[in-house]
Amino acid sequence: MEETFANFSKFGDTKSTGKELDNQKFSKLCKDSGIMGKLVTSTDVDIIFSKYKPKGGRTITLKEFNLILDDLCVKRFPKKETLDEKKEAIRTLIAGKGPTTKGTTKVSTKGVTDRLTDTSRYTGSHKERFGTDGKGKGLKGTREDTLEYDGYVVGYKNKDTYGEAH
Repeated sequence: MEETFANFSKFGDTKSTGKELDNQKFSKLCKDSGIMGKLVTSTDVDIIFSKYKPKGGRTITLKEFNLILDDLCVKRFPKKETLDEKKEAIRTLIAGKGPTTKGTTKVSTKGVTDRLTDTSRYTGSHKERFGTDGKGKGLKGTREDTLEYDGYVVGYKNKDTYGEAH
């Protein structure tokens, strides 16, 4: 039990000592180990965590963790006859488990660089920066914004018409 508690306590936190477990990691423990399911919901897990955590605290210790398991085993294993069988079943379910990354988003490296550097997919001014072979044109392919210092805003349609109207 201590090993499982420490594994989940340290998951994603390099500074953790492995002696305290917060609600998020406790919920992950319940989900990954199979406690959470049809009989025990995430709401049940949150409620029971709040019931046993110290007032004003955000984490539980191994002692509180064992008390929570004793409480959860009744709900998780209603068909077991004795309380000792229920406690043994929930501890067997958790024993030696560690956090999993199942269901998380994986980084897709295949083809990403190829897609991003495929110049045939480029459009507009970006397309002009590459030659037909797909290699960059260097300074020849740079976009130049030419400025005219004539006193008009870029894109003004009635340029040089002030004197005609007045």
